[in-house]
Amino acid sequence: MLSNVSSLAAGLREATVYWDAAQKSVVLREGVMEADGGAYGFFNDSLLLTGWGVLEICAGCGTQAKSEDETTLFLAGYLEGFLTAEQMSSHFSNMFPQIVRDENVLNSIKRFLNTLFYSKQELWAREQVKQRRHSDPLWHHMGLVLAQLDGLQAGAAHWAKSKQREPLSVLSVQLLNSIGDLLDLVPAFTPRSNSSSGPAEFRTTGMGHCTALIKVLPGFENVLVGHSSWYTYAATMRIHKHWDFKLSDPYYAAGKMSFSSYPGLLSSLDDFYLLGSGLLMTQTSISVFNSSLFSSLRPHSLLAWHRVRLANALARTGPQWAQVFSKFNSGTYNSQYMVLDLGRVTLRHSIREGALTVVEQIPGKVMHSEQTQALRRGYWPSYNIPFHAEIYNLSGFVVMWRRFGEDFSYDLSPRAKILRRDQARVHNLDSLKQLMRYNNYKRDPYTRGHPCKSICCRNDLRQRRPRPGGCYDTKVTDFQMALQLAVEAVNGPTTQGGLPPFSWRSFNLTAHHGLPQIYNFSFVRLKPSLSRP
Repeated sequence: MLSNVSSLAAGLREATVYWDAAQKSVVLREGVMEADGGAYGFFNDSLLLTGWGVLEICAGCGTQAKSEDETTLFLAGYLEGFLTAEQMSSHFSNMFPQIVRDENVLNSIKRFLNTLFYSKQELWAREQVKQRRHSDPLWHHMGLVLAQLDGLQAGAAHWAKSKQREPLSVLSVQLLNSIGDLLDLVPAFTPRSNSSSGPAEFRTTGMGHCTALIKVLPGFENVLVGHSSWYTYAATMRIHKHWDFKLSDPYYAAGKMSFSSYPGLLSSLDDFYLLGSGLLMTQTSISVFNSSLFSSLRPHSLLAWHRVRLANALARTGPQWAQVFSKFNSGTYNSQYMVLDLGRVTLRHSIREGALTVVEQIPGKVMHSEQTQALRRGYWPSYNIPFHAEIYNLSGFVVMWRRFGEDFSYDLSPRAKILRRDQARVHNLDSLKQLMRYNNYKRDPYTRGHPCKSICCRNDLRQRRPRPGGCYDTKVTDFQMALQLAVEAVNGPTTQGGLPPFSWRSFNLTAHHGLPQIYNFSFVRLKPSLSRP
């Protein structure tokens, strides 16, 4: 059964924000969406009903006297922060015990990052914006991203004050937005224990694994894209976001975008983006086993979520996306990105060069290549193992493969074999959903009885040391849907093949504030509903 989440007003909140230039302050009107506002929109808190909350914001779309782009993005962030502040607090409470278990260690890491990385990184970025925003489109738009981040924190603080609650700090909002980057920053910047030469006392869950597939039907009748995220189930406070930002910046390419996301994040993190430029971007992360590479990390860089936002905003082609993303590489949240240019596809006729650009990042290096020919042959799979030989070797996969076998092989890892075998069965969205939710670990010979050696992992079903983590969502779209910025998505671990729905009952010690107790949701359709006046 498929439902349209936008029609389910489980907890609908609407608001409009204006910029009062005379008072240099924000005016917020709750309960209305007014076309003359600087930004207006709604948040439907339908998580417990459908598995997904929905946020939709128009900024710079109204009839109010046109503001500077920086003000427009500040108001967009302010409105999002105000509408989703409660979820932001819950998401923060759920996520950071997953990255560091010991509260004392967590506090020391926060102090360490704030003093030695974030303060330097942000001060450097803001100084670059100040000096170069009028001469370089990248730094102009970075200024807009930072304005939106400032607005997000301010809007959330407005809500907290109205409810007499403690607002999230500026650092907490920074940490939320850089969760992906933190998975590399925490081990790289945490001092080692004085009493041991071993690893510092921290624990990362490991974003580690997602599965993606781009599938072209044999006669080029359709292009199908699916992505399943893997992480801790504590991350399942999902919000699908639709943004429509009307800016004066002539270099701004995206305009509208829709993406899977979380409370308090100004990026997707998964990533699964449908962009008004005609680009579709998704990714799976890459582990870096060669820890010596992290010695190159410097605060004078842009975090991965910054560079994704910049590339999404400024690029009109896959190679342009790769070029923007490559600048000021932080070496954190290392991933393989797939950029699909729908404008290079003519269904039933041709798939032209530039349709698929594959980008891979590790510390010190970003590589990209043209992979359209793979689409013409039928499919492109992604499963957390680098494709480019240089990235594969430098990141340490070749050493891991020699030591531990085919789990680290690009061609012969379990998911590589499953996708090679089963992608031929994908002929529409329903069959794509089946593959992206696939987990037959008890019978499939390629999984060797392991519930995480499949397309959609269930770590909670392991016989030894089960953990509440694994594959916790799936998003799918096709050519025509993507042009309309529409997806079908499901939240929660897979139940395919008779697997039991996940319940927090056995894992109550893991923080899961505001999350469903049991996950047995169906796919829902998610598409923008607001239009510019």
